[in-house]
Amino acid sequence: MNERARIYRAKAPLRISFCGGGTDVSPYPEERGGVVLSATIDMYAYATLRPIDEPVIRVRSLDFDTHEEYPLGQEILPQGDLMLAQGVINHFARTEPGLPGGCEVFLHSDAPPGSGLGSSSTMVTTLVGVFADWVRQPLAPYEIAERTYQIERVDLELAGGRQDQYAATFGGFNFIEFFGDHTVVNPLRLRRDTQNELDYSLLLCFTGRTRESANIVVNQARSFVEKKAPVVEALDEMKRITAEMKGLLLRDRIEDFGRMLHEAWVFKKNLDTGITNPLIDELYEAARAEGAIGGKILGAGGGGFLLLQTPFEARPAVREALEQRGGVIQRFAFEGRGLQTWTAGD
Repeated sequence: MNERARIYRAKAPLRISFCGGGTDVSPYPEERGGVVLSATIDMYAYATLRPIDEPVIRVRSLDFDTHEEYPLGQEILPQGDLMLAQGVINHFARTEPGLPGGCEVFLHSDAPPGSGLGSSSTMVTTLVGVFADWVRQPLAPYEIAERTYQIERVDLELAGGRQDQYAATFGGFNFIEFFGDHTVVNPLRLRRDTQNELDYSLLLCFTGRTRESANIVVNQARSFVEKKAPVVEALDEMKRITAEMKGLLLRDRIEDFGRMLHEAWVFKKNLDTGITNPLIDELYEAARAEGAIGGKILGAGGGGFLLLQTPFEARPAVREALEQRGGVIQRFAFEGRGLQTWTAGD
């Protein structure tokens, strides 16, 4: 296939985090070690890269309905809606072997930034995958996740944790451990019946609002540095609960898993006042009143998607209660694969 006719594509799955989010935010993992229990779902971030015979790089985001063009060989000042793509371009431009020429990049995602599903980090993971294929730089999964973290948290200085990069790269159910100098992804070998029962018991509800999570993350990290007791206790308890929830999944104890999900949510709300708001509280309490066992807001909080675990006989009532209050139920299934890249002809 002619190189100019080759099209590079990639997709990576978004994730739902059951517990532990916050313990992956520095400096907690460096001091105490963090853990997260998460699973990827069949919602994705996508990237397509097409080489062109022009000394420019064009980036188009279908989600933001925007596009920009950058001269090849010049450092890009990261800013605006395309900041993530700009960071990836800068990274590969200064990393051997560099960019082989001009290209067009097209981006889109099944969920907007601020959804709580890790869409921003997943988009960076997807871009790293497609650019690595283009420049013929084979990267192992840990290398992809670490580069994604480097670009997003170090190069672009975007506040956040470490879990999303690894979830998107590896895919599936994972118990992820975070230490000062390394991360360990432990895949969980769940029985198919366990996955099906968990899938059947979960509802994913969009609150109708996205949010900017950076302030919540910054406030949480500052509170931990200052050793504010409620925040330190909440993080320690969430770490404990995460390990317990992993054990419950492995032993097929789905209802107990839901009860621990509620307990984790109670502690998570202590991390920062911005994590919940009257709308989230109203949706959650309405779901609980109709029989939901437990749940939580996904991501850093403040908006996005609400995850609820509900017995099958209560699902219709819980769903109706959420929809009456403006919630939108999102269908999903678990996705066992992480980042996927491939090529196609023009």
